[in-house]
Amino acid sequence: MSEIWFRAGEATVFASEGQATDAMPEVVIGSVKGPVGTAFATMLGQTAGHTRMFIIRDCNQMVRPAAIMTSKVTITSSAYIELLGGVVQAALGDAIVDCVAENIIPREIVDDIAIIATIWLDPRCATDPNLDKKELYKNNYEAMKLAISRAMKGEPTVDELIANRKTIRHYALEGIDIDD
Repeated sequence: MSEIWFRAGEATVFASEGQATDAMPEVVIGSVKGPVGTAFATMLGQTAGHTRMFIIRDCNQMVRPAAIMTSKVTITSSAYIELLGGVVQAALGDAIVDCVAENIIPREIVDDIAIIATIWLDPRCATDPNLDKKELYKNNYEAMKLAISRAMKGEPTVDELIANRKTIRHYALEGIDIDD
């Protein structure tokens, strides 16, 4: 039985120039018998515009630990859902399996925990004729693996956050003087 009740992690991998393939997963990981397990089971219903689906590597290849994903963006097209439930879903699934293979998630607890992931997929991807699907996969794979690793390690630590409080700022604050 896992002693992991609730861990959270996030990561951002930015797109290359000219692409909208930024990946920004946010994950919670915890016991199937705790709040994460309850939330996971509750998410099995659907909400208009925010499709929820198991994370799979391919048909008949659901990952362990069980994982469910939903979009941070309201889904308005089948092209969007095809990318989310195709390239992105495969990347997330591969990242989870590799986290188990690399012992980021201990193999002996995979049936005791669940993962919930909220996923950013830029709406422009669905209509971009020059979309680089390989980059979309790579960015989501890397970001998911990093988000899980951070959740499992409790990173960043409170000490890190306090130490970099004055040196690291949200990218949206660039050019804005907030220290007045």
